[in-house]
Order: sequence, then structure tokens, then C-alpha cells
Amino acid sequence: MNNPIQSLSPRAISLALITLLLTVLSLRARSQSVLETNNLAGDYKLISVNSNAVPCVVHHEDADITVKSGLMVIRADGTCSSHSVFSLPQNPEINRRVEATYTRSGNVLTLLWKGAGRTKGTLDGNTFTINNEGMIFAYQK
Repeated sequence: MNNPIQSLSPRAISLALITLLLTVLSLRARSQSVLETNNLAGDYKLISVNSNAVPCVVHHEDADITVKSGLMVIRADGTCSSHSVFSLPQNPEINRRVEATYTRSGNVLTLLWKGAGRTKGTLDGNTFTINNEGMIFAYQK
């Protein structure tokens, strides 16, 4: 019986092994990327603004804002939403919910907000930090 592998040249065998190796590495990288995105997904509770524990008062654009609570929901599908509750002296309570899409590069998320701008956030373990108009928001998963 003739062995088909014996009829292949060493070059053909090498190319086949290299192709197999690249395929395995590509699949591993893809599964790692999916795993990282799934590990990122979840609910993140706002714990501080400008290092002040929430609830807190922060000064922004000539106004004292009472930040009552916040929640950032990051989904594995590349979307996220932010819900915050705050008050101004003339408004007892404001609920604000905004949606975004995000891209990830390492531990940095770039968020593109619907009807608003773009911000970057950093993931460090279970803490997600974002700089929004000079205010630092820290969220804990």
C-alpha cells in the first residue's frame, strides 16, 4: 500500500505544518479575545468621582452637582450604557441614561456615545475608570 505522506516533498510537509500552526494560533487568539470581552462584560457601580466616594458633591462648569449614583453596563457585543442619578440646586433629581458602542485595545476602551462625543476608559482588574470632561469616574464590577 502506498503511503500518501511519503509522496509529499519535505517542502509541502513544512508548508502544511506551518499552515496548521498558524490556524491553531489564530483560533487561540480569537478565543482569547472572546474570553477577554466576556470577562469585561458586566455591571459596574459608580464608586467615586474625582476620588470622592459616591454619593458626593463635585464642582463642574460653575455648578455644584450632587452625584447620587451611577451604573455602567458593558456588554460583550460591543455596546454599553451609562445610567446616572444626580441633582443640581435647581433640580432635585435627574436620571440620565446614555448608550454607546465601544472598541477595545488592551485595557483601554474607546466609547462612542450616541448623540454625544467619544471618551476613553481604562480597565484595571474589576475597576473601570473614565475621564469625562475632566472629571474622573471610577466604577467597580
